[in-house]
Amino acid sequence: MKTIKHLLALFFALVAATAFAQFDHSHKTWDDLLKKHVTYVSNGNASQVSYKGFATDRAQLKTYLDSISAVPEATYKSWNKSQQLAFLMNAYNAYTVELILTKYPNLKSIRDLGSTFSKPWSIKFIKLFGKDVTLDNIEHDMIRADGVFNDPRIHVGVVCASIGCPMLRNEAFIAEKVDAQLDDGMKRFLSDKSRNRYSADAKKLEVSKIFDWYKKDFLKGHKGFASLEATLGKYADQLTDDVAARAEIKAGKVAITYLDYDWNLNDKK
Repeated sequence: MKTIKHLLALFFALVAATAFAQFDHSHKTWDDLLKKHVTYVSNGNASQVSYKGFATDRAQLKTYLDSISAVPEATYKSWNKSQQLAFLMNAYNAYTVELILTKYPNLKSIRDLGSTFSKPWSIKFIKLFGKDVTLDNIEHDMIRADGVFNDPRIHVGVVCASIGCPMLRNEAFIAEKVDAQLDDGMKRFLSDKSRNRYSADAKKLEVSKIFDWYKKDFLKGHKGFASLEATLGKYADQLTDDVAARAEIKAGKVAITYLDYDWNLNDKK
């Protein structure tokens, strides 16, 4: 009897391992949902999310989240870095949408989901690698962990469901394109004058608080970003049409100030 049970357990383990090994790295289910429910605005430099539409397709979203949760840590570790990064950023964004849906439409901001003692990013509602984790765990302990991905551009990849955030793309991150997608995300974010701009009157850069909160990520020299000034200099063409000002920004000679952050939900009404 024990032998039969042992063989059955081994059989189901092999079946599960095969299923996990065949994880869909195109993230098609999530990609389909994004294409259906995310609309670009502001000349393609921002986006609005139809949470009402996501609520209608919540079963499909749950199917995708279940596929994320089913991946064993050992399988995840066997993937290349691009596959891992795409997986984690998609997981973060999809679970953020799911978190919003737990109270939608009765909220105006993701911060409405917090409490006196906890923030929404600290809620343990995610099952990942066999553990109960939070959005903060995915972003800070996995994606931003030193020596793992070392890419400050992830801050335009993970999206907090707010107008002040970088745009949620209308496509999933995939390993083959993730580097180009992140660079495109930086260009779009820094092209949106409501969140990042050069003030000709003040002769200053007025940029998102994201660059203040995560400044240290842009100081490590990873991906060619040796400083915040160097980062903004790289994207000077997106920040202003003023040729002389671009040269000053690229030279790191323009003072940097930070704009107030808009925490209102990035909802498409």
